[in-house]
Amino acid sequence: MTPVSPAVVSRGGGGIIRLVANEAIKIESRWPVLVALAAVVALHFSLPDVLSLGPRWLLVFTFVVLAAIVSILNFRHAYDQAHLVGFVLMGAITATVIVSLGLLIKAFLQHSIQPVHLLRSAASLWGSNVLLFGAWYWKLDAGGPYQRAQRERHEEGAFLFPQMALHEKSPAKPENWRPNFVDYLFLSFNTSTALSPTDTQILSRWAKVLMMLQSLISMTTIVLLAARAVNIL
Repeated sequence: MTPVSPAVVSRGGGGIIRLVANEAIKIESRWPVLVALAAVVALHFSLPDVLSLGPRWLLVFTFVVLAAIVSILNFRHAYDQAHLVGFVLMGAITATVIVSLGLLIKAFLQHSIQPVHLLRSAASLWGSNVLLFGAWYWKLDAGGPYQRAQRERHEEGAFLFPQMALHEKSPAKPENWRPNFVDYLFLSFNTSTALSPTDTQILSRWAKVLMMLQSLISMTTIVLLAARAVNIL
């Protein structure tokens, strides 16, 4: 479906309101994603110092500055610039988590990390994995949240959600349904727990690659936890 250009943009309590063809359509709020990323930054503080390459305040500073820039750009309706800065923000946090996971594996193999720190670090990285990939799916699917809002309804993308497969006249099909961050977070949680999607089909190759990476990270942290449990027994 060809995107339609917004005619009027105003602000409401739950997010930005776009008026298209005299119909008000709410653009999804970015706050849930920022909260999820803030949680990842907070989880980083539960890791021992050996799993961090630099000072922890550097990650906090990076998050605060870039999140503020994204918020200001969105407030000014500079969505393309906000989208790019969002990539930098998420990339920086993702790189930090991947580095910490690598250091955890190294410390585990060298037996240089205490058991309690191993358990806590693996659980922290698993939770970060869920939040981060949920944010990545939300940001990349169908061109991102702003591009999705340009369409009257969500009919195509990297993921086939159950609501998209319902017949148009089905009473169970929500009107003008489109996914939000909770849908992508649920998909990410299922991928990290079942190591595969459950109710959602994956259509795009980039999404399949990301899901394989997420499953690999999740499996690695679970194996570390299982290895420690075996040692305890």
